[in-house]
Amino acid sequence: MQLSMKCSVAVHCLIFIHEAQGAAKVTSTLLAQSTGANPVVIRNILSALKKAGLITVTRGTGGAELCRQPEQITLYQIYSALEPEGLTSLIGIHPCGQRPCPVAQNIRKVLEGPYRKIEASIHETMESITLASMLEDFHRYLAENAPQKE
Repeated sequence: MQLSMKCSVAVHCLIFIHEAQGAAKVTSTLLAQSTGANPVVIRNILSALKKAGLITVTRGTGGAELCRQPEQITLYQIYSALEPEGLTSLIGIHPCGQRPCPVAQNIRKVLEGPYRKIEASIHETMESITLASMLEDFHRYLAENAPQKE
């Protein structure tokens, strides 16, 4: 039970796209080199982000750009673009309702309420995290790891 790795790769790509704006044409090959992911995986992620209206990709020559300001892109929007089933796929309930056991027959009903609360909490938290806040963290970590000038 974890967030898809596609989500972290997508955030990586979006930060890279933002940082390269005006300095380099961001292609799937360049993003694959940066992320270590297969270029096909990168193209699928970019396609999903484009379909969700988070980026544009120039046809033919490539070159991805953000469609929105980083403050307008939430972690939940990124995750939702990549995971069509959304948060319901995050926590699953094993199939066992047809078994003669009374626990097996009722476990789905027992867990549905608590799992909905967990999903709502995760959704709310992911909506509160923006690409802008992740960029701030990125820049802070860059500054912390920069060589000290003497």
